[in-house]
Formats: sequence, structure tokens, C-alpha cells
Amino acid sequence: MLVPLSWLREYVHIDATVEDVAHRLTMAGLEVESVERTGGTWEQVVVGLVKAVNPHPNADRLRLVTVDTGREEVEVVCGAPNVAEGQKIAYAAVGANLIDGHTGKPTTLKPAKIRGVVSQGMVCSERELGLSGQHEGILVLDPSSPTGRPLADVLGDTVLNIKVTPNRPDCLGILGVARELAALTGSRATPPDVTYQQARTPVTSRATVRIEATDLCARYTATVITGVKVGPSPDWLVQRLKLIGQHAINNVVDITNYVMFEFGQPLHAFNLGEVRGNTVIVRRAQAGEKLTTLDGIERTLTPDIQVIADAERPLGIAGVIGGLRSGIHESTTDILLESATFAASNNRRTQAALGIKTEATLRFEKGLRPELAEVALRRATRLIKEICGGEVAAGVIDEWPNRRAHDPTVPVTAARLTQVLGITFPEAQILATLQSLGCELGPYQGGWRVTPPYWRADITLAEDVAEELARVIGYESIPTTAISGVPPRWEPNPARDLRERLRDALVAEGMQEIVTYPLSTEESLASAGAPASPRPLRLANPMSADHAVLRTTLREAVLRVGMRNTRTWRGPVAMFECARVYFDGGEGLPDERDMCAGVLAGPANPPHWSGEGAQFGFYEARGVVESLFERLDLTPAFVAVDEPAFASGRCAAIAVGKKRIGFVGEVARSTVAAFDGEVTPVALFEIDLTTLASLAGSGAPPHVQYQPFGRFPESVRDLSVVVDAKVPAARLLEIASRSKLVVDVTVFDVYRGKGLPEGTRAIGLRMVYQSPERTLTSEEIDRAHDGILKGLQKEFDARSRA
Repeated sequence: MLVPLSWLREYVHIDATVEDVAHRLTMAGLEVESVERTGGTWEQVVVGLVKAVNPHPNADRLRLVTVDTGREEVEVVCGAPNVAEGQKIAYAAVGANLIDGHTGKPTTLKPAKIRGVVSQGMVCSERELGLSGQHEGILVLDPSSPTGRPLADVLGDTVLNIKVTPNRPDCLGILGVARELAALTGSRATPPDVTYQQARTPVTSRATVRIEATDLCARYTATVITGVKVGPSPDWLVQRLKLIGQHAINNVVDITNYVMFEFGQPLHAFNLGEVRGNTVIVRRAQAGEKLTTLDGIERTLTPDIQVIADAERPLGIAGVIGGLRSGIHESTTDILLESATFAASNNRRTQAALGIKTEATLRFEKGLRPELAEVALRRATRLIKEICGGEVAAGVIDEWPNRRAHDPTVPVTAARLTQVLGITFPEAQILATLQSLGCELGPYQGGWRVTPPYWRADITLAEDVAEELARVIGYESIPTTAISGVPPRWEPNPARDLRERLRDALVAEGMQEIVTYPLSTEESLASAGAPASPRPLRLANPMSADHAVLRTTLREAVLRVGMRNTRTWRGPVAMFECARVYFDGGEGLPDERDMCAGVLAGPANPPHWSGEGAQFGFYEARGVVESLFERLDLTPAFVAVDEPAFASGRCAAIAVGKKRIGFVGEVARSTVAAFDGEVTPVALFEIDLTTLASLAGSGAPPHVQYQPFGRFPESVRDLSVVVDAKVPAARLLEIASRSKLVVDVTVFDVYRGKGLPEGTRAIGLRMVYQSPERTLTSEEIDRAHDGILKGLQKEFDARSRA
């Protein structure tokens, strides 16, 4: 928000330096990001009076301009087509610091002879003064500007660039910042006059308003002004708009913009001659209805969009942009002026759907109080009558369906303020501070009933009142106090502890954590293999079609982000997310579950000159999962399954005991293509942390007891057994590891094919035998080895493969 100090001074007395003003506002929560000074380099630029304009003797397109500088008359060579006798212009003497009109770079004006004639200075354009990019003609000043006065005194200003937080739409108006500054400095803000002379004809005889979408429009005020003269705005208004980065259009439109930046309330003017039946209807758009907006684009509307319409057609999109047909032009004589309060949520959805972001939407999307609408309407009406002339109909059309629905009062006690702030302020200071902000106070149960001013929609809780006290009195004046009393008891949270341990473990495995939105689409979730039932929870008012439902799986998020990275990075992609998913809970609340999912794609190691190396695949993803469970002191089993979105035969369910808690596998090529992936294979895992937490106990790290390295020799024996193909290798490892002499067991080979019965496979196990007490004999190892084989035969009908 750009705030010129000259404009600010119209509403509040400022006797502090610019630096002090910026500091006070920043400390109060209105961060001043920068201070821009207009005219700081205009030391040798003054207001000049054009006394005469004569042809150049040696150039048809140049003229000799005689300028009265207030001290002397000088002759300047000028090529601007709009220079004329009697104008007040910006005259720069030799040595002035300007902007080069051709290069846009700073330059110092030097003596020059142009086509044989010496030019004693320059008549400046806006570009040369740094006011804008306009350099087609010279800058013509207000005729009342005193000749010889430094230009900095006429056009110079200091502009504060303030970062306004979303909860303070009142400070998106100059008057709101003035009120803040008044409260901070102990002065009083003086709002502008909003009174004007009215005709006898009642406004209701010239126009009517009907609100059909009462849930989208809290209040609609309007007035009618006839006989206005549309034309250029006065110089002071044009200059004000330039200082805040706005271009002048015509006096009526400029006034509506001016008041919007003054009060923070958007307004819109309609050409009354284009309002059929002189009737304004606030309604939802009809499906397929079309409107050509002020930017010349024909837009197709939907019932989610709120429009301002007449008896036959839409006139504009409420709170976003007006229609081209009903806009204000030079031929317009009668106008209907609108100031309304539109629902913030609908405004955000509309601008997102249409791709339109305007100064009006910036304010409506933050939520405005209905009381502001009429005040801004009256202010704009006064300015239009002063500048554009015309006759204002008597009264104001005011449709406010739920006038008494909102009670803004906030009950507050001194004890609550002390509890929030940690310091006790005197009652007199509390009352004076809140009153300086425009609050009204009344007694209430040992405290006060605080009624915020109509422009402060953000004060709704006792905590908000406490914040206002701290802001205005000054955060820096609140002393630092040590915490007193007994610290709160730490409450164990096994689910949180488990989640944090898994995050640390995955980072240790070389993976990167991502954080994504919990919103998606049903189509995208289905592409990632999300279960069709139950269907995902749908938002009642989604911001966009891409964020319409709550996710039921994390696969979609990690695939979407992972595949995007494969398109821009040829190295290893290993990402994970630990977050919640949501399921329909039927009659009760939605079922929220903690999940963890990861994706691995590309080379398992960074590219190296020695070769391409291995690619991430099923076994790498499984290895990550096994590492996680090892940290939890749990032994997972991997059971081959067919799961949507995974390649056939390349997916396994993860089970602990009899509970399935997730999946790991290689993603099907069609799924990779659905997410625009450019590498294969792509491995993915997903684990249900809510179920895992119940299996992992307290979530604390398992107790690890130190064991010294073995001092006695180890013996390695291999055993290859033929089992049913459906028997998971993990179960074989489990049986083999039961032997007290086995310190390690791994799978070294899996074989299917010639020489084996159909439906079977041979799995090679490698056992390491060792005793911490002595060197094992061959007989001891043989007995243990035979015991493992017998256990496999008994459990799985296994047979040794010679």
C-alpha cells in the first residue's frame, strides 16, 4: 500500500520526521518496507511560465520557447507538440539532475546548441522527471502553480510503501493509516467531509435495487447523479493517483478509485442509461451467461459467480470488474454510483476462477464491514458533485437484509488482558488507548464491553483487544518477565514421536522431505491408485477445481512432486512426506490418519564418470522400508500383491504380524505417464503410521544393549530350498533366525524356471554361525543347519535343492 505523506497529512497532524513515522508504524505492525521521495533530485527545476512559442529557424519540428523562470526569461529549444503559450511547465536549468528520456538513465543537463540555436535549459516531460514513462509531450502543471516555485514544493512528496497484513483491510485506505498514526502519536484523525447538497427528487424514483443473493451480498448502497460532465480529472487528483501507482481515466472513474484508496472501500459507477428498467439486481449468474468486461474480454459465467444485473442482463461481476457496456464514457450524463459489501469467500473464488486480480478484489477478499459502504458512497458523491457537477437525488438506496445479525461487541476484563500480555496496565491507560482507536466502551461484569469502530472488522476476541493495547502502547515498552509457577507437564505423544523418528530416519537414508497441500482432485487421486471407496471428502467452497477434495492417500502428492523433479533434474530423486489423509466418517467426524509415503526415481547414486550405476527400483525402496522398521525394532513381512497403480508382480504389502500397514513397489508405466514422469522405473512406498504407532508401542526408540564384537571365528553356510512361489522369503528368514547360533541370515539367490515344478521357486539362504563363548565345532554347526532345514520342511513343506 503506497501512502503519500501529503495525503496522510490531510487527516492527521504529523510533526515527526519521516523516519520516526516509519518506525512507529512498523513497530505497531504496519511494516514500512521502503520510503520513496519524489522530487529529491529536482534542486534546479522550477515552475516556469511559457511566455511565447516561436518556430525554430532551422527545424520544422522544433520550437523556440520563451520561459519565465521567476527570475529571468530564457529561451529553450523544445520538440514537444503540446507546448503552448500561457502554460505552467517544469523548467530545468543547466546542471539539473534528470532522467534521460531515451535511455531511462540518470543524467545531468548540459549546455546544448540544437540546430544552431543555444538552448538555455529544458522544458521537462514526466519521464525526464521520473514521474512516469510518458515522454510524448511536456508536463503541463496546474495554472495556479506559482511561477519560480521549486517543482519539489509543487509535485514533490514522500511515499511510504506499507506491507498491510491480511487482517487489516482498513489500512488499505489512507484514512485507516491516518487513524493508526493518530492513535500512536496521541493526536486525532479528521475524516473528510461526506455531506453534499441533494435535490428534492427521491433516489428511489430514479432507480431500485433488489438483492437476491443475500448470502453473497451483505449490503448494497447506491445513489443516482444526473447531469454530470465526464472529462479529465483535475491536476491534484491525477497527481494523487500517480503517487499511488494509478492511471487517470476520467473524472468519475478516478473519483471512485480515489475514494477506494482513501477509505479502503471499493466503489463502481454505472452508466444509468445502460441500466435497463433503472433496476439493479444482485444475483448469481445464470449458467452460460456471458459478459464483456471492461478489459474487453467476453467471459462465460457460472452460477458460482455473483453479478450486478439489470432487468435483462448482467452489468458487472460483483466486487471484481465492471461490464464494458455500462462503463462511464465522455457521453455519459447520468450515473448510478454503487458501494456494497460482498462476501469475501465468494470474491476469492470468483477471481481465482476468472483469473482477475484487482484493487477491489484485494479489499473484498479480506472482508469489509457493511457500515463502511454508505460512508464511502457519500464521500464519492460529494467529490463527483464538486468536480463533475450534476444533481444528486435525495437519499440513498440502502439494501441491508441482515442489519442486526452481527453483534461486534467484545467482553473484556483487566484480568484477561493481564493474562494475555503478562503485564498489568492502569485502567485509565487501557480506556484511553482503546478510545484512541475509535472503540466505544461500556461496563460489563467487572470489565468492559468493547465495541470496535466499524472499520475494524478484525477485533472480535479479548485477545484482539489485548493485541491492540500492546501495539499502540508499544511492544518494546512491555518488560521481559521470567516465567513463574510450575512448568506445564510434558504429555507423551507416541504418534508424534514415531512420526519424528521416521522423518529423521528417511532423511538419514538420503531422502528429502516435501510438504504439500492436503487438497487434490478425485481424478488425480484415482490415477495414483487411491481406493474408490470411500469417496474423498469434497469441499463445500473450493478455491479452485484443482483443490476440490481432501486426499485419501499420499501417493498422489509424492508422485506429482517427484515426477515434476525428474523433468528438471537428471540426478537421483528421493522424496517423502509424512502427513494426514482423510476419509469419510459417515455420520461422525471424518477419519484422519497419519501416513508416510516416499518416491524414488532415477539413478540410485549421482552421475559419475565410471558408469551410469544402478537405478532406483523395488529393492531400493524395500531397503528403505526395512531400515525404518529396523529402527523401530520391528520385523516386517513383504507379501506379494497386485495393487492399483503398481506394476504387476512388482508390488508387496507390508505387514507386521497379521496387520497390513502399507505397500511398496514399482509404479506402473501408465501411472508414471499420467504424472508426466520421464524416467522408469519409479519406486514408491506408503505406510499407515496410525496403525504402525499401535504396533510400535510408546514410540520411544527401542532399548539397545551393547554387545561386543565376536572374538571367535564365524562360519558361513548356504542352504537352497524349493518352496511354493507364494511363500514370502521373509518367512524363511524368520525361521532360520530362530537358531541361537545364527547371528545373520540373508537371501542370496532366487530362482524360477527349468528344473523346478511349476508354481515353485528356489530361495538361497546364507547363514552366519558364531558363538560369543567359544569356537563352534563342525558337528554343532551341522546340527543347527539341519535343524533349520527341518523347520522349513515342517512349516512350508520345503525341500533341499541339491
